[in-house]
Amino acid sequence: MSELKKQITNDMKLAMKAKDKPALKAVRMILGAIKQKEIDDRIELNDTQVLVVIQKMVKQRKDSISQFSDAGRIDLVEVEESELAIINNYMPKQLTEDEVDAAVTKVIVDSGADSMKDMGRLMGILKSQIDGKADMGLVSQLIKSKLS
Repeated sequence: MSELKKQITNDMKLAMKAKDKPALKAVRMILGAIKQKEIDDRIELNDTQVLVVIQKMVKQRKDSISQFSDAGRIDLVEVEESELAIINNYMPKQLTEDEVDAAVTKVIVDSGADSMKDMGRLMGILKSQIDGKADMGLVSQLIKSKLS
């Protein structure tokens, strides 16, 4: 069992003992998503694969928050935000915008990229370096602004 999955399982037990229903709900959701992925792929997920599942959940929560805000459903926004806060506890420390900008600049300089044709190659390099530590949408925007 991966270390991250063990931590999530232990946090579920702590939430049960503390009778913390919102935390328990969010942690069970995470474990359910991990278990579903394991069943679908017929494998035991490692930490990297568990992190991919968690990243997907973070993205889903952010999309839901945006849609609920647009619809004026503040009650549902609050629920999603509380789940997002708990899910984010399992994400690696996020890079600041300046750190992401520096990483993008370094990769552009190191690779000699000079046009938008190099976008895919740059995204591949950066994904391997900072995936999970930064929003890849922001990375994409920075690359586009620097290459255009």
